[in-house]
Amino acid sequence: MVGYAFMGAAHSHAWRTAPRFFDLPLAPRMTAVAGRDPERVAAAAATLGWDSTETDWRRLVERDDIDLIDICVPGDLHAEIAIAALEAGKHVLCEKPLANSVAEAERMTAAAEAAEARGAFAMCGFSYRRTPALSLAKRLVESGALGRIRHVRAQYLQDWLTDEDAPLTWRLDKSKSGSGSLGDIGAHIVDAAQWIAGANVTGVSALMETFVKERPVGGEFVGLGGHGGVDGPRGPVTVDDAAMFTARFEGGAVGVFEATRFALGRKNAMRLELNGSKGALAFDFEDMNALWFYDAADEPNAGFRRIQVTEPEHPYTGNWWPVGHGLGYEHAFTHQVVDLVGAIANRERPAPSFADALRVQRVLAAVEASAADESRWTAV
Repeated sequence: MVGYAFMGAAHSHAWRTAPRFFDLPLAPRMTAVAGRDPERVAAAAATLGWDSTETDWRRLVERDDIDLIDICVPGDLHAEIAIAALEAGKHVLCEKPLANSVAEAERMTAAAEAAEARGAFAMCGFSYRRTPALSLAKRLVESGALGRIRHVRAQYLQDWLTDEDAPLTWRLDKSKSGSGSLGDIGAHIVDAAQWIAGANVTGVSALMETFVKERPVGGEFVGLGGHGGVDGPRGPVTVDDAAMFTARFEGGAVGVFEATRFALGRKNAMRLELNGSKGALAFDFEDMNALWFYDAADEPNAGFRRIQVTEPEHPYTGNWWPVGHGLGYEHAFTHQVVDLVGAIANRERPAPSFADALRVQRVLAAVEASAADESRWTAV
């Protein structure tokens, strides 16, 4: 694994946990983790359960005892690491968004397709697909329960940047992150919406805004943000704080998307609602074990019904706790490992593939282009 912060901890938990709750066809061994600071990476390895450390990710690619590279670093490093790993015959799991540009994502996808022909596979980490309620939503749409999809509404609302003195982290530097809320959290709802609806976005009209133009360079870093030094130097914020856009999908559905890290009171409200000709469904990650479903064939005034997604027949849940005992954020990463290991063992392309992630990257690029051109309608 390359990187060991927020995503590194989540991925490490998944690699440790998956073989203990699921019967995997291959046995993952957490061989090595890489980070630039030898003391910090050694401490992370001890805490997270890795056997050894490296201070240069290239050593991971060179090592014969490593079969898979898990990329958990800022987006500006994704392309170089992933392409090198795939060319060396390693499988790759790469965090989202796939890259910082369409050009990088295209090169990564080409490398993944070439590597696949040699038996090495690549997956992009859109982990929300593995939330049981969203996997159930996908099943319902595929079964025809919603009929023809007409509306898609997608939001990802957080509030951890509302403090104007929160420090200037790498997530606010476009050269490292590629974009702000658009790529950080907006990518998740684009992927989830396209995946569940079974249709890709074909065009967008977008608006983006940066509310706080400068932030403290230093300070106390807590979680994703923290508290900056009020009297110290400040640096420019070069990414969006909020992004919103309307969209059209293949097949005629229309969509509304919103991603922001300035929605006070919303901590991790990743929301989706789909309305079809026969039914509708709704989901909010802040109530992640529930899926709301409406069947138009029911009593017209019955409204939505709440499905508690903890039954053994629901996706993934039969391997965990008794009925009614809910799952958490970390379980989606475990399910991601389960599906990736299964795909590798079966010599099948895992999903979402780099090609799937490239489609998301193209939507993000169209959103940026539209917002920069007075919200002009922009084809994907």
